[in-house]
Amino acid sequence: MRSIGMQLAGVMLAATFALPIGAAEAVDLARAEEIVSGRCFLCHGMEGESASPVFPRLAGQHADYIAKQLGDFKSGKRNSDTMKPQAEELTPAEMKALGAFFQAKVVGARPAKDPELLAVGKFVFMRGNQFSGLPACSTCHGAKGLGTPQLPRLAGQHPRYIEDQIKQFNKRERTNDNAIMHTIASKLSELETHAVAEFIATLD
Repeated sequence: MRSIGMQLAGVMLAATFALPIGAAEAVDLARAEEIVSGRCFLCHGMEGESASPVFPRLAGQHADYIAKQLGDFKSGKRNSDTMKPQAEELTPAEMKALGAFFQAKVVGARPAKDPELLAVGKFVFMRGNQFSGLPACSTCHGAKGLGTPQLPRLAGQHPRYIEDQIKQFNKRERTNDNAIMHTIASKLSELETHAVAEFIATLD
């Protein structure tokens, strides 16, 4: 548990000194919109709203985080037969522009459905599980799930997508950002995974 806490502290320290994207250079939002309307909208929507629970909502996501994930898809560090061809021709400048484009969009919370399940999810998200050594999700992603430029915003995300990513981290099928998340995902029970995903979707 101590080693996980030290890793989390290191991530949070690094995030503290991160500069927001666009601080050093301007981004071409017109070019970003052109790219989105040409390909991204098919899965993620023009506003990053993603109507399908299989694909992540990008609206409100941190620009730096989006740019990094696109870079990882392009390099193959993050494995995806779907996203690699979409990212292969993107330049670093276009990745940053796409990040800024989606970060500016408004994301909305999902209405609560099962109060009892949400209560479990909230407990896990805010306090973790001391009996299994699971740290609170809020330690890195914040009490409102807003994340940082290096750590993804979770608030308002599709529950299905959250669950899929946790399972991929657990099985090491998610091939980037695994250092901490594999350890955390491996400590989540099926109920906790489902509950925390449902709770995350209600955050705004």
